[in-house]
Amino acid sequence: MMQKEEIKVEDKTKNIGFFEKYLTVWVGICIVAGVIIGRLWPTVPNTLSQWEYAQVSIPVAILIWFMIYPMMVEIDFSSIKEASKRPKGLTITLVTNWIIKPFTMFFFSWLFLRVIFQPFISDALSQQYVAGAILLGAAPCTAMVFVWSYLTDGDPAYTLIQVSINDVVLVFAYAPIVMFLLGLGQLSVPWNTVLLSVILYVVVPLAMGYVSRKYILKKKGKDWLENVFLKKLDNVTIIGLLLTLIILFSFQGDVIVNNPFHIVLIAVPLIIQTFFIFTIAYSWAKIWKVEHSVAAPAAMIGASNFFELAVATAISVFGISSGAALATVVGVLVEVPVMLGLVAIANKTRHWFPEKI
Repeated sequence: MMQKEEIKVEDKTKNIGFFEKYLTVWVGICIVAGVIIGRLWPTVPNTLSQWEYAQVSIPVAILIWFMIYPMMVEIDFSSIKEASKRPKGLTITLVTNWIIKPFTMFFFSWLFLRVIFQPFISDALSQQYVAGAILLGAAPCTAMVFVWSYLTDGDPAYTLIQVSINDVVLVFAYAPIVMFLLGLGQLSVPWNTVLLSVILYVVVPLAMGYVSRKYILKKKGKDWLENVFLKKLDNVTIIGLLLTLIILFSFQGDVIVNNPFHIVLIAVPLIIQTFFIFTIAYSWAKIWKVEHSVAAPAAMIGASNFFELAVATAISVFGISSGAALATVVGVLVEVPVMLGLVAIANKTRHWFPEKI
């Protein structure tokens, strides 16, 4: 049984090896390309920025559909009920995301930006950077985790449950946690951004996947779905990811070029936090003997952030030119390369975990 699973993963890697084998390189190229486009041809991001609603970019949402859709089609919706009977993965992600993660993000950002890097950053600016980090740390990933789950051969039905429950908690817990950590008496969270993001990044691709799967199973059968249709979609997720990066960084070209040193300083605690949270969730899953297809996505949700919400909140509360907004942009900058590294770690340590029963 184990040998069969290993062969499946190996074949998948061969099919999309051109992209996956050098994915970090492609990511770097796309980040640079996005910055260059934003600097040399500002009309491109300016035009794209007009296509947004509630501070959510519609072009980015469409590309995220391309990233998430292949995984949504894979979901056997009859298995969702069965997945909900395995509480360990849900417990890990909920405790990690809502009891541990926001407070460790506050600690690491305070330690580095307010103490260790104090000689290099003014007091007022360091407070802003910590605020931006808090906005990131209190928002677990909603959309991109489907990509990380896909790349680690995660259980799509279980990943959907994990993300959905975190989204429900986010609606009620995000503002109170951020307000507490920031010490603010009043915080205006753009709830329309939260709700629209959940609809665009989860509900819409889920509906598309459900309808497609039902239609294909009826017309072509399960064998054609798995061996023909899904294989044709293998490269779609990666291409969608790379195009998304180009757009995102075309928006932030000026910010990145004008603040190179501070970007490095802000990135340090964000990277440490990412590895720290991943280690906690992943190690916990190993100790509990959770199968890898659940353990990897559970760790990825906590390690990555809902940066769309964090950026929108930072802009609405502190202003577009604030240090808080810059910190959330740095979160976007470091997340993808770091998460790809964690994907590689998760794939190489697959043998640590029991096979799905």
